[in-house]
Amino acid sequence: MKILDRYILVSYLKTFISVFLILMFIFVLQTIWLYISELAGKDLDLDIILRFLLYFSPKLIPLVLPLTILVSSIMVFGNFAEKYEFAAMKSTGISLQRAMRSLMVFILILSGTVFYFANEVIPWSEYKSLNLRRNIAQLKPAVAISEGQFSTVGDITIKVAKKSGERGQYLDDVIIHKKNPNRVGNHTVIKAKSGELTSQEGSNTLSLILFDGNYYDEILSSDQKKQHRKPFAKSYFESYTINIDLSEINNIDLEEEQELSNEKMYRISELKIEIDSLSQDFNQDIIKFPDDIKVRSGITTMESGYKPQTSDTVPVVNILDAYTLKAEKSQILSNAINTVNGSIQSITAKRLHLQNKQKRLNKYEIALHDKYVIAFGCIILFFVGAPLGAIIRKGGMGLPMVVAISIFLTYHFLGIFAKNSAENGKLLPFFGAWLSTFIMLPLGVWLTYRATTDQGIFDVSSISESIGNFFKKLFMIKSKNS
Repeated sequence: MKILDRYILVSYLKTFISVFLILMFIFVLQTIWLYISELAGKDLDLDIILRFLLYFSPKLIPLVLPLTILVSSIMVFGNFAEKYEFAAMKSTGISLQRAMRSLMVFILILSGTVFYFANEVIPWSEYKSLNLRRNIAQLKPAVAISEGQFSTVGDITIKVAKKSGERGQYLDDVIIHKKNPNRVGNHTVIKAKSGELTSQEGSNTLSLILFDGNYYDEILSSDQKKQHRKPFAKSYFESYTINIDLSEINNIDLEEEQELSNEKMYRISELKIEIDSLSQDFNQDIIKFPDDIKVRSGITTMESGYKPQTSDTVPVVNILDAYTLKAEKSQILSNAINTVNGSIQSITAKRLHLQNKQKRLNKYEIALHDKYVIAFGCIILFFVGAPLGAIIRKGGMGLPMVVAISIFLTYHFLGIFAKNSAENGKLLPFFGAWLSTFIMLPLGVWLTYRATTDQGIFDVSSISESIGNFFKKLFMIKSKNS
């Protein structure tokens, strides 16, 4: 490696590592902010929180790395141009492409590494993070009862208007739905004006003492008429204690892993298998649906008990004219309306079912293309940032950062809108995943050409000359007409 290549590569790596660490720190803080509700109040150890962040950090790479490459490229090449280092290179016959050669090799290696990372590490982290989130979500300490909403603690569902006390142990306006293992539904309701949570240290039992309330218990009657009235028993109490077993809550294993399904958890080979399976299932549903709706409509098994009164040889304009009894006509119309309504409901439900299947299939196809998009996106954003930095001739964290963030936000939001449209079936999954990259590709080619030929983004002199010529011609035409 020549001295120039080493100098450019070292300068780029210093900026790249610094920007990457700063952006990664910012996005990790954003992750903590987004999931603070899942971590707070769960008595989690520090190693669990660090493991949570470790599992979520790899999923930030598709956001952090392209932005890092874009910012670093603009800053480094803008700094070279600002200090006239590019001018010195060009005076010795070294072109912009030659100066970028060592960085091109680095970006290609980095893109290959990112592709491997997206195919191997991110699916693993997605699987680990989903399992850890599921286990953390089950950790609901007794004192973590939210105000103004129902919270499940043990075998009861409780809602309180207000909590007070040092540990939030005093409750106001308590409503409890108590579960019954022998009956399905909420048949026991307890209301109290106030309550208190008490428990001994190390105990697996939580005591909830209620004051000044009523106990409502729905009565199950064998008489359907009485049951229709929904009878219940009501009793008043001054003090009532509920003991809640917390052994299952306190014994949750945060290391436990279960089979979860998410398109981001699969590698390329696994995604292709899933896509083939989902496609076959979707196509079979579409093929079978006409036969299913025909069977559900009752056409294949219809045996009418109504016999027309007119002769078969007499032409009938309206099928109801073949029947004379009003009861028969009414029954026929009623059966037809019920059959049509049932068919409409089946078609509506099937349409929603197929839409959900299509959306899931689109998500898997987008996830497959995303493995490649992140690698190509890094390359293209480098060819956008490097010539742009050489053109604007400004280094540092000021203007280059603003320009880089503006370009990246455009690139990122275009990708989000395209993927959302592709998930809903408005775009093909291929275009949904690649659209933002395809838009940036000609921009990178154009900027590289402008930087190579020592042209700015806009040629101000030519634009002003064109505007001046336009007004000259305009005034000459007016003078001739006058």
